[in-house]
Amino acid sequence: MRKLPLLLLSFALLLPSFAFAQLSPEDTGLETTGDEVYGALDADTTLGSWVGAYIINPALSLVGVIFLVLMIYGGFLWMTAGGNSTQVDKAKNIIITSIIGTVIIAAAYAITNFVFTSLAA
Repeated sequence: MRKLPLLLLSFALLLPSFAFAQLSPEDTGLETTGDEVYGALDADTTLGSWVGAYIINPALSLVGVIFLVLMIYGGFLWMTAGGNSTQVDKAKNIIITSIIGTVIIAAAYAITNFVFTSLAA
């Protein structure tokens, strides 16, 4: 009975080495899809376009997710307040501040994007 766990552990460790169906990246089409979505990185890629594509856009997506979570949390607090005015006020403050913060971040991005595209033209 003591050899069974050892046998299972060795089988689990050796199992990944028995990959029979191996595909190259060209066969999957993922490289083509990535190039279409993010644009192929070549010698013409500038630092600004790289930062925009790989840092700023994911950060703005994260801001959107955080906004959604805060709105759901504030709504949950408000719906479960049960007449408690302090919890309702806390929920209102969470919702209002998350809306204000998201509007400020979106406005800052829009202004920056407008200024830099105007300067580039």
